[in-house]
Amino acid sequence: MKVQNWILTALIFFFTLSSATAQSNSGDFMRSMGKMYVVVAVIVAVFMGIVLFLVFLDRRLTKIENQIKDHG
Repeated sequence: MKVQNWILTALIFFFTLSSATAQSNSGDFMRSMGKMYVVVAVIVAVFMGIVLFLVFLDRRLTKIENQIKDHG
């Protein structure tokens, strides 16, 4: 699967998650579960960092593979 498809899937997941949490109107629930949102935000940040690193790595390896094909 191409990297663009992975990024699109991650964005759809992120927006679905954020819209699902935005629909909760209970103030007491939000305050009592505040730490959960911090954990989710950290997990999403780490996941996005891994995805960005893999995109960077894929582009770099593709560039090196093309150089090998050209010289070989």
